[in-house]
Amino acid sequence: MSINKEVKRVTTNTLMMMKQAGEKISMLTAYDYSFARIIDGSGIDVILVGDSASNVMAGHETTLPITLDQMIYHASSVIRGVQRCLVVVDLPFGTYQSNSEIALASAIRIMKETGAHAIKLEGGAEAIDSITKIVSAGIPVMGHLGLTPQSIYKFGTYAVRAKEEAEAAKLKSDAQLLEEAGCFGMVLEKIPAMLAKEVTESLNIPVIGIGAGQHCDGQVLVMHDMLGINTEFKPKFLRQYLNIFEQATTAVQSYIADVKSGDFPSDSEQY
Repeated sequence: MSINKEVKRVTTNTLMMMKQAGEKISMLTAYDYSFARIIDGSGIDVILVGDSASNVMAGHETTLPITLDQMIYHASSVIRGVQRCLVVVDLPFGTYQSNSEIALASAIRIMKETGAHAIKLEGGAEAIDSITKIVSAGIPVMGHLGLTPQSIYKFGTYAVRAKEEAEAAKLKSDAQLLEEAGCFGMVLEKIPAMLAKEVTESLNIPVIGIGAGQHCDGQVLVMHDMLGINTEFKPKFLRQYLNIFEQATTAVQSYIADVKSGDFPSDSEQY
């Protein structure tokens, strides 16, 4: 019997037990009530209300423009659709980098105003003060290393991170620091699979990968990518399980044709 199916609600402790038992952790993003209901009802372990909402919901080029108020709106919508899974919310760019007091205030707002269960933020040693402050206040924190999209203008590319020895060493050091600071888990994004394996095996906390290979404790994908709502973004690590873009386009075109021809509504579809 899987640990996922044994518990009534998935918690940070559940994820720890899953890692210890060798049970993989499933994680997807969601940004609204309707999809949160579907994803939670399907048996997902974790929903991430990602700052990727900036891209897939608002059409921005990067994750940087989304605000704390907007993240709170999306997270509140998701929480209303969830009965069982753990909900983690991204702290958006600019809400934790300047100092730990602002970081704590941002995290408190998310927890109080949304009912979410944890927050996630990007960065290693440079984010430790903020992580320590938030964890000390009793708020669970998930870390994020490797390709950190909020730093995209610093990187200048979405290419694989930590391929060189120096960056790989820093990532391993940062991972240890995040665990020591009290993170309950972390995301590793777009790094070599064997480096992700080494980090995962070195930590007691769960490691969730995206483009980080099969050896992580779990996997996360952006819902819009996995369901084929977006068609432009097709990285090597993405497995598309549906093509909603194509199916929705066909459905809308059929509706338009039926309206134009007078076929809709029919006698049985009117009062």
